[in-house]
Amino acid sequence: MRLQLLSSFLSVLALTMLPAAVQADQAAASACAGKLSKEGQMLYEKAAPTVSPTNNIKDALTAVARPLVMNGTMSRGVARDAAEAAGECMKLAN
Repeated sequence: MRLQLLSSFLSVLALTMLPAAVQADQAAASACAGKLSKEGQMLYEKAAPTVSPTNNIKDALTAVARPLVMNGTMSRGVARDAAEAAGECMKLAN
């Protein structure tokens, strides 16, 4: 009985701490994004909200960067470097 009670208490404690951990991760990701190049910040801002279990970070960044490269707004090299840096920041939040 005591073991079940302790286990239940620890589960509840872990669940109550989860939102704080998520906020901390988002804060770290935002701080990281603030240090990116202007291209990296643009990719981060557009791609981060689209990341989901069915759309991973690489897919999200590719979907944002590819059209910019194809229309000449951003060179392939700049897009690659910016996407890699933005992806590292996005990993902090996910």
